Amino acid sequence: MKVMLDLKVMLDVFQERHPYYYASASVISKVLNKEITGLLPSHAITTIQYITSKYSGKQKADETIDWMLTHFDIAAADKNSFISARKMGISDFEDGVVASLSELTNCDFIITRNISDFKKSPIKALTPEEFLNIYTNT
Repeated sequence: MKVMLDLKVMLDVFQERHPYYYASASVISKVLNKEITGLLPSHAITTIQYITSKYSGKQKADETIDWMLTHFDIAAADKNSFISARKMGISDFEDGVVASLSELTNCDFIITRNISDFKKSPIKALTPEEFLNIYTNT
C-alpha cells in the first residue's frame, strides 16, 4: 500500500501537536517499519526544513531532512503536476498539488487532517485515525 502524507501529518509529529500526535506518529511508524510505502510531496521537504531551521537550528533541520530522505519516497512536482492541480478545482492550491502528486504516483490514499479540502481529489483522503482503522481491519 502506498500513501501520500500531507505536510500537517509530518508537522503533527515533529512539533508534537496534541491531540494529533499519536495517530500521525502511528502512520509514520508503519512507513518506518516498511508495512506501507510513504510518500511526501517535494514542497513538504523545503517547508519542514525552513520551519525546523527557524525554530531548532540548521543542524536539526539537516538531520530531519536526512531522516525524511532515508525513510520516505519524494513525489516531485513539475509543470504538469501544477497544471493538473489547477484543473482539479481544489480551492487550496497546495492541497491540489498534493492530490495531483498522489494521482501521478498511484497512491492508494492521502493521509491528512483536512479531508474536506480533498473532496475533489481523485485519490481518497483519510485522517490518520481513519487510515489506521482501515489498515488495522484489513
